[in-house]
Amino acid sequence: MERTKLDLWVGMFVVAGIAALVMLALKVGNLSTYNVSETYQVQAYFTNIGGLKPKASIRSAGVLVGRVTDISLDTDRYEAKVSMSLDKRYQFPKDTFANILTSGLLGEQYIGLSPGGDSEMLKTGDQIKKTQSAMVLEDLIGKFIYSKADGADK
Repeated sequence: MERTKLDLWVGMFVVAGIAALVMLALKVGNLSTYNVSETYQVQAYFTNIGGLKPKASIRSAGVLVGRVTDISLDTDRYEAKVSMSLDKRYQFPKDTFANILTSGLLGEQYIGLSPGGDSEMLKTGDQIKKTQSAMVLEDLIGKFIYSKADGADK
């Protein structure tokens, strides 16, 4: 009887540990904060996406409004085509700005949406035309060094 009771407690402890690991994996994967509801698909083109990855969050005013579903290279334009799935509860004007931002100094990259003032809203299959690519730290450092070198020559 005593052995059965001990086995039961060990089993419950193992199940609780597995549940905690699953919750941790969802939190690290940034998947637990987005509920699955009806969505609409839009695309945007960026000259440089930096470290943006599929399943990255899409935020507006800090609120999670969608996820990146696919990233591919458009060989006609030679730009990154980013497909996004936005929650139908959040409607954005056609002249919305899409910026690739970084949370914190070394955090994950996400897409920030800034709504415009158009009266017509985005719908499935539309393209966000106004985009700003990711800031690449190496490019910024290079520009700074070259600007200092040019200033020293004069």
